[in-house]
Amino acid sequence: MLLSHHAGWLPLVAVLGAAVLLVWRAVGAPPADKAFTRPQRVRTTPFEQRDLRVLDLRIRYVDVGPQRPPERGAAPVLVLIPGHTSRIEEYDGLVPLLSQRHRVLVLDFPGSGYAEKPDREYSLALYEDTVIAVLDALGVEHARLAGGSLGGNLVLRLGHRFPGRFDRLAPWAPGSAWRANPRLGRALRAIEGYAPFWPIVWIQSRYWYRPDWPGREAALADTFAYYREVMGAGFVRMYFDMAADQVERSLFDIAPEIEQPVWLGWGDQDHGANMGAGVARLAKLLPHCELRIFPGARHSLAAEIPDPLAAALEEFLTRSPEQLPGQGPPAISR
Repeated sequence: MLLSHHAGWLPLVAVLGAAVLLVWRAVGAPPADKAFTRPQRVRTTPFEQRDLRVLDLRIRYVDVGPQRPPERGAAPVLVLIPGHTSRIEEYDGLVPLLSQRHRVLVLDFPGSGYAEKPDREYSLALYEDTVIAVLDALGVEHARLAGGSLGGNLVLRLGHRFPGRFDRLAPWAPGSAWRANPRLGRALRAIEGYAPFWPIVWIQSRYWYRPDWPGREAALADTFAYYREVMGAGFVRMYFDMAADQVERSLFDIAPEIEQPVWLGWGDQDHGANMGAGVARLAKLLPHCELRIFPGARHSLAAEIPDPLAAALEEFLTRSPEQLPGQGPPAISR
């Protein structure tokens, strides 16, 4: 999730700019990148962590399953794509069920998690290329894709760009489910830096979880501890570049051309950046889509409701082809 829509895009950037001036002296320059390849003092995945070098960048990933291999042939591969600034651990609650009948890959992207974080330009295209390079390196020709927020954005962008390679798409609350806003993108690039990162992400984090979710405070504490652990110039550059690239683009432009079956998820309390209206519009634009609404959930579905989310994904991913979404208005379920 990027920013809330409640105050409007550009006025909010102005408010953040004022906050930057107040905290600049106190915050100072970003600490040096410690180049940690594994979590040190924050929650770490229970699955075996591996490293791979692609596009001349080191990434961290896990490769789990299938726990129940098929009697014939190889199990389908599922790539889970984390959200903006997130990491492998975001999907720890989904992997046990989804890896029963799939080989599940989850990766940290360049600039995020415990992957390499050079101070360089970051973009959606780079992240798309990273997924393809990882699959090529692992000898995976075809896969299925799932992910939320930035991950959901990439699911649909990859499905559009490589239709023959990805046969089922399962995004939820995807970034870029809005009209492109180049002015906001330019504003984000203009204020890029360590000092504005903290006030922006503090505001942003208010919309990740519903206020009454019991795990909210612990999840926020873990996330901010992780940010402090991986903080450096490359991480900050990635944050602003990826935020700007997402707001400068719109999934509405490519959605009608996505031919694969799409399962689209949304928590009905998730209205930051006008997400509810954006998801509803996407569902109508996608030719083969069904919309699953999760009552009482907000943006971070994998944290708030991992079991219902995993069960819904598993049901979609293991359906027979004739049961997948077809032409016509999207089916909507709760």
